[in-house]
Amino acid sequence: MPIREYAAVDPKNSCRYCKEGFEEVETMDAPAKETCPRCGGKIQRQLSAPSVGSSDSGLHDRAKNAGFTTYSKLGKGEYEKKY
Repeated sequence: MPIREYAAVDPKNSCRYCKEGFEEVETMDAPAKETCPRCGGKIQRQLSAPSVGSSDSGLHDRAKNAGFTTYSKLGKGEYEKKY
């Protein structure tokens, strides 16, 4: 289930919870919340980047054990061998 981010529409008339923004775990087809669950102030759903990246699956360890080589980028055209 995705994590949705919400923030206050008017930070001057809101509680600290929605003024700073909060996250809610919702189903994919859940309608956007319109009011803060704590103060009842108007909120809106924020656009956020999906969480993409490394995983805990051990991919790098398995690649190293299989004899593969990986590099990390240092700068433009420069790479350092990790293993």
